[in-house]
Amino acid sequence: MDISLIIQMVIAAVIGATLYTIIGIAPGTDETAVLAPVTLVLVLMGIQPIVILSFFISAIVAKKLTDSIPVAIAGIPGGVMAAPMVEHAMVLKKYGLPDVSIRKMASGSVIGTIVAVPLSLLLASLLAPFGGNIAQYAGPIFFGGAVFLALMSKNRWLALASILPFAILIQGLRHLYWGIGIIPEDKTVFTSFFLGITIGPIILTLFELINKDIRQKKPRYGKKEIKVMKQKPTKGFPNPFKILERSEVRTTSFASFLGVVTFFMSPVGMTIFLGEALTKYIKDPVKRASRAIASMDGLTNATYISGTLIPLIAIGLPLSPTAIGPAIALFNAPPVLTEEHNLHHLLTMTDFVVATIIGAVIAIGLTYYVTVKYSQQICAFVFKYVPHEALLGVFFALVLMLAYRDAGLINIAGVFLIGIVAGTLHRWGVNYGVQFMVLYAAPWLLGLFS
Repeated sequence: MDISLIIQMVIAAVIGATLYTIIGIAPGTDETAVLAPVTLVLVLMGIQPIVILSFFISAIVAKKLTDSIPVAIAGIPGGVMAAPMVEHAMVLKKYGLPDVSIRKMASGSVIGTIVAVPLSLLLASLLAPFGGNIAQYAGPIFFGGAVFLALMSKNRWLALASILPFAILIQGLRHLYWGIGIIPEDKTVFTSFFLGITIGPIILTLFELINKDIRQKKPRYGKKEIKVMKQKPTKGFPNPFKILERSEVRTTSFASFLGVVTFFMSPVGMTIFLGEALTKYIKDPVKRASRAIASMDGLTNATYISGTLIPLIAIGLPLSPTAIGPAIALFNAPPVLTEEHNLHHLLTMTDFVVATIIGAVIAIGLTYYVTVKYSQQICAFVFKYVPHEALLGVFFALVLMLAYRDAGLINIAGVFLIGIVAGTLHRWGVNYGVQFMVLYAAPWLLGLFS
């Protein structure tokens, strides 16, 4: 492999780790909303796929390492996947141990990464010979995934009932564009629809604010005071295997293993289920909370890494909630990448191994050290100087730009429509996983009726 390419991968990984160390701490930054648009822009810029993969792996590891910091300090999740840990983190904060909470969660993330990288590569290699057969049944698999995730949702009957109407909306807009000649019939709109689903809650909220009655009922909080307790200093490079107790290392490793082999399932659902199942027998509240947050953080990291690498290497189709969410641009980013021509087809197994190791090692070496040693200072800086709204505004602008690029001005209206429906469904309890699976299954599902 060319040394200049390795240097590019290292630089991309450093940029990814640095950027998402900051973004991860910002409260409420959904993983898909902040990762998918940036990765998509990098793909469309023509950057080499192996460099993008290094960036993405570094970014996802850094994001998962840092989104637990605001949980421990302020009880505010840095991302959707950090939300299940709030209750346990607040137990440790109640006992005056927010610094312990940060170290436990960060160490759990590191162990999750260490377990997930080799195991994901191994499992992907074992599944690769069957990838072609799996890909032939992509439509039914996506539909089955939508039904499966719907059944796992809290509002399962609503989620099931929404599958066909949402598919009709997606395909209806595509046929409208074809019918009026906005795009040729051999082209389809995908990326902007995907991002419309991703920022659906934001679009819905913005449209609600136009309504004067709703706007006036919205609470005005003003400035929010967040008390930060003094953190004990850490000397040298922190060792996750010393920060965690042996029992916590075992539980976290086991949870990470399960996260890899269940890569096709909902990460949030698995995090909640296993986090509680592995710790419910522990009576001491501090020990229970410590083991829970370490295990849950390890599981989320493992699920995200395996959910990206296994479908990407073995199949070439986004057959996991992670692949169909944050990692979607690695599979499908027309016209640069398509389902028939993506990283699965462009990179060798050696490329995948090198890019993944570079991304993971740099993110751990940079972000883990910073997280454990300077988490309090970084969190205070981000809370004070990086508005949540500014980050959301950047990603919202990216979505509008890509919507215009896909199918012109009319598609901006189409993305607004998708976003309003998707945001409403999300608010009613239909999770992103169901909606993303429907987006993929829509052509096959509506084809059954033709």
